[in-house]
This record gives sequence, structure tokens and C-alpha cells, in this order.
Amino acid sequence: MATLTRAHHELFRRSPDECFPSFHALYSKCADDHIASDDLWSRPQELVLTHDMTLSLENSAEFQLTDWSFSQLCRMAGISRDTINRLSPKTASKAFEETLPHTDKPLQLLTTGEHVRSIHGASYTRLWNIELLNLVKEFTSDFSPPQIAADGTSSGLYCGEQDMFAFLIDPTGWAEIEGEAFAPGFFLWNSEVGRRTLGIQTFWFQRVCQNHIVWDAVEVVEFTRKHTAKVRDGLNDIRRIIENLVAKCDVRRDGFVECMRKAMKERLGHDADDVIKRLTQQGLPRGLVADVLEIAREQGGFTIFAVVDALTRLSQSVRLAGDRAELDAKIGAILSLAV
Repeated sequence: MATLTRAHHELFRRSPDECFPSFHALYSKCADDHIASDDLWSRPQELVLTHDMTLSLENSAEFQLTDWSFSQLCRMAGISRDTINRLSPKTASKAFEETLPHTDKPLQLLTTGEHVRSIHGASYTRLWNIELLNLVKEFTSDFSPPQIAADGTSSGLYCGEQDMFAFLIDPTGWAEIEGEAFAPGFFLWNSEVGRRTLGIQTFWFQRVCQNHIVWDAVEVVEFTRKHTAKVRDGLNDIRRIIENLVAKCDVRRDGFVECMRKAMKERLGHDADDVIKRLTQQGLPRGLVADVLEIAREQGGFTIFAVVDALTRLSQSVRLAGDRAELDAKIGAILSLAV
């Protein structure tokens, strides 16, 4: 089983204004950005960096450069941004005038409001964040963000100046895989400005901690696509991956529900002595067994579900991760008795 840290890294690199509390809020942000954005085309020699470091196009208004588009402009000119930052605005403007390439091949500029968000050559093909989120909206209505992270604000849904990232799970999709309980989830990412690839990673997991680390993941599937001419073909691949995840979720959820139904009815033993015998056969220490019986009695009997529920509660107090993982495996084995 794998430990997935992609959402964990996103959590600690995002500013508060890049975090969104719900999928609807993220969707609205990306839709608004799409409406407010335009692609402008210009030859490199028609770009003018004014003395106040704004970018002017021929017969067009002036635009502010973002951190990303400024870096792109420096790379096109073949000048280190650290060098440009040490120059006066007037000298920097002259440096760009003399070093930007002179060619008839047009540049593609993405503008949103008064900002130029990116500058690319003609071979770059943009995929809008909203196009990707439309797939999620169409096929994964049961999916939602995980619990709020330890910082008290981050939900796993992010969109900033350079890219978008979404972490979604199906909290009702628990299913049994080889005797253990897993739920489905996925990471989804894209950049409208070429900062990162288009991509998705789907998986089945057992736990997500408050640092948004995904623990004990299986059936991990990853797909990425660069923003070249065929980037939209990637939408078809992502659609197929999401459809497969949802279809498998439906099949497995039905099986898991039937397992839980049996677990709620089927008793682990006729009396306390029988339950003690069955639990000790599973390798549980007698001290823990006694606590399990006490909690199970409060739940109304010694059904498999009541015993598993009691063990799950007690496992939360186990401090060492290795001991907790071993106990979780034994809990899964007991639950599988209902199959």
C-alpha cells in the first residue's frame, strides 16, 4: 500500500486566498476567470515594456505582468530575472527591447483584467480549468473535499495565479478490498498558464490525516498530459479514468453495504466466552478483549459490527503507527467473517 503526499505538499505551499471551502466555490472562481480572460496574439517585436514595467501591445492597453509572466518574458529574452531586478525600470525596459527575439512567429498572451498571466509561443495549447471541473461536476456528484486540514482553513481545493488543484473523496463509497475497508478518491490538477501539466491520480484509501496525507492507498492510477496540440485528448482519458473509478465504486459499495448488513445481524459468538475465544484466536490480547466486550455490551450485543466498532474506537488510542496498523489488519479480518 502507498502513502500519497501530493495534497500534503499543496497544503503547505498555498496562501489563504488560493483556498476554497467547497467545490462550488472553486467552480465559480474558474468559471469567472474563463469569462474574464482573453488570448491576445502579438509578434515579439511589438511588445513594449514601458518605463514603469508595464507591458504594452501595439494598439492595445497596458498590462501588469504577474510573477509568472515576468519570468516567461525573461526566459524569452535570455536574461536572468535576478539581473533585470537589479536594473532601473528604464534600463530594464531598454534591455528587453534589445534582447527579445525579432520574428514573425506570434506570441500568445493570456490576459485577465489588467494583468498578463502568461506568454507562450504558438505551439502552446491552453486547457481551461473550468473544462476539467465540468468533468468532475458531471460524473462525481458524490465526491467532496476531505476534512479541513490542521490549519483550520484548507479543504484540499486550490486555485491561484498559476494553477488549480482539487482533492476529492467519496465519504459514502467505502468498500471491501481483500478483507479491508477502502474509500475512493482522486487528485486533479491543471494550469492555464503552463506552470504544470494536466493530470489526475485516482486511488482507494483507508485514512486521510489532517495534514492531507493519504495513507494505505491501493489501485493508484495516474495520468498526465502536456499542454501541446493534443492536450484536449487528455480530457477523454481523464473522463474514462473517472468513469471507471465511479463504476467500480458503485459495484464495491453495494458489496460493502451487504457485508455491513450481515455484520449487524450476525453474532460473533453466542455469549461472552465464545466472543473471547474468537477474539483471542485473532491474536488480540486479553486486556483489549475485555474492553471490547464492555463496549460491545453497551451497543446491545456481540454482533460482528458491534465488536468491530468497539475495536475501531479503541484503535484510536494506540500511539505507535505500526501497532495501530497491525490492529487495523485484525479488525479487517474480523469484519470479513460477515462475508
